[in-house]
Parts: sequence; C-alpha cells; structure tokens
Amino acid sequence: MNRALVLDFGGVISKTLFETHALSEAALGLPPGALTWRGPFDPASDAPWRAMQAGEMTERDYWALRMRETGALVGEAWSEFPQFVGRVRGADPAAVIRPEALAAIAEARAAGHRLAILSNELDLFYGADFRAKLPFLADFDLIVDATHTGILKPDPRAFLMVTEGLGLPPAACVFVDDQARNLKGAEAVGMPFVHFDVTRPGDGYARALALLEQETAR
Repeated sequence: MNRALVLDFGGVISKTLFETHALSEAALGLPPGALTWRGPFDPASDAPWRAMQAGEMTERDYWALRMRETGALVGEAWSEFPQFVGRVRGADPAAVIRPEALAAIAEARAAGHRLAILSNELDLFYGADFRAKLPFLADFDLIVDATHTGILKPDPRAFLMVTEGLGLPPAACVFVDDQARNLKGAEAVGMPFVHFDVTRPGDGYARALALLEQETAR
C-alpha cells in the first residue's frame, strides 16, 4: 500500500518566528533583543503563548497579537498576516526552511511515499504568491490549507480532506505537527502522528520517517 507523510507547515517545515528573531530584527531595522517573545523556547516568559496552549486563545489570535506589537515597534499598523510575515521574513522565505525538513521530504519521496501538507494558515500567513519562491513544494502531491477550506485542525474533517485527496486510508498516513491539540484530529480519524518538538527538529523527523517505515513493513 502507498503511504504518505503529512506535514504541518509553520514550525515543522519552516522555522518558527521564535527562532529567527535576529533575522527579523535585522529585516525590520530593530536593535538586537527588541523581540522578546519566545513561545515554546521560553514558555515561562510568554504568557500569551501559555494561554494559547491552554486553549484560552486561538493560534491566529496569538499571532495577531504579535503582529500588532511588532508593527508598533516600527511605527506600522499591519492588518494582514502576509504584511507581518513578509516584513519579518524578508524577501527570501527559503532562508527559514528547516534543512531537516528538506532532507526528510527527499528521503520520503525516494522511498516511494507520497507527500502532503495540512496547514491552518499557509497562504493566510505568507500570501498566495510565496509558494513560487519555494520550489520544493512541487514535490508535494497535495496541499490542504484552511485559509481556503475554512476547516481548521484539529477538526477531523481537515484530516479526511487529506486522505480523500490522496486516496489513502488514515492509517496509511503519518501526520507531523508541533501543536499538541492538532494531533487530536489525527487521533480521531485513526491517523498515526508525531508531536514535533521545534527545539529538536531532527528528532521529530527521524521519528516520523521511522514510523512511516514501520507502518509500511506491516
């Protein structure tokens, strides 16, 4: 049976904004250390992040807060996520793609596995034209983006869109996401999953590939 590696985008394929503060500060002309929110890298110092993890605010609300705060630092009022991400990421989104992601994508494809992305905010955050700047996305068989579907993870329907689009049962897919609550949707439909630790990306991809091969051998 064909199998598929199903990846979240932000945090799993791309580095988080928490990891690239130095690049963001340089792009914005801010002094080093101006951006202090660290999310999973220092939860104790990031109360909104803890609130988001507790389900007290949505992920989009968290980033809307950070967008407003960061815009205020440079005297700009951003109302759309692509404005925010475009400014802090600069003109080269490829610079923040995890090398571990590219290696895992290549390995999965070489092994004959299919590839899919399941994201809540791919085009919402980056803008619809950014995909042309990331040639490796052409290796993916399917991209399901809630920006367009309106169905957010962990809603099981989002996961079924992936399986239906690939023509595979949930058990034939391995889903990788850095948000624990999103994994509940995978669990609900019977899709194996890996909780991706953004502080240890190599480990997360190793586990996902091992699980993919383990399931293939059955």
